[in-house]
Amino acid sequence: MNGPVVVGVDGSWASLAAVQTAALEAERRGTGLRLAHALAWSSARVPAGVPPWDPDGAGRRDLVGRPLDEAERWARKVAPEVTVTGDVLMGDPGRVLESESRTASLAVVAGRRATGIAGRLTGHGRCPLLVVRGRAQRHGCVVLADAASEDAAEFAFAEAAVRNVDLVVLHARARGALAGLRKKYPGVTVHDRRLRRRTGRALVEASDGAQLVVIAAHHRAAELLPGWAGRTLMSRAHCPVAVVPAGKA
Repeated sequence: MNGPVVVGVDGSWASLAAVQTAALEAERRGTGLRLAHALAWSSARVPAGVPPWDPDGAGRRDLVGRPLDEAERWARKVAPEVTVTGDVLMGDPGRVLESESRTASLAVVAGRRATGIAGRLTGHGRCPLLVVRGRAQRHGCVVLADAASEDAAEFAFAEAAVRNVDLVVLHARARGALAGLRKKYPGVTVHDRRLRRRTGRALVEASDGAQLVVIAAHHRAAELLPGWAGRTLMSRAHCPVAVVPAGKA
């Protein structure tokens, strides 16, 4: 998909860091950056007689637009050539980003907000999700947490190729499935690494020094998040984590 990179904006420092990561991702992909500021409008803050969906009537457009203006300034610091658009959108942040993901190539959220939003996006979103955590190493590798997911593997190979770095594959139990991707991305050097245990702690340790860790979203009847090890990774990783739902690489 050639849609923009969409990022949730709320004015916090973590959000602004996510904006800069999203801007760099947009630059890398050669696409635009879309800033989405979700506003849960409260009628208690609106003067009598003013519809709650009309920020101009309440005299609050400048106020609600400030997070977007600041986010755009931060984006242009790192990617001045990227086309930036943004909107204040009514609704819960998770639902807003879910809607925006339908035309996006990547959705980006700050790590501290990831748990609830990731559940909705991995279950109902239309693109991969990047959870911004820690600090990506400029020369670090891309880590694929499980080669069993074809979509996650495709995403990881593509990221390693565009970043011009090596790919480290954990739990390489599906080596045969990777043969086609090795041919498709001949410039990517692949290293297989086996972990003694597939635990959240082991995945967190594997993220140390990496540019990116890629995991698959495993759908369950009552749970729309990656497995418990993946959730540990998203909350404690040393670098950004990409969550790739099936069919959305």
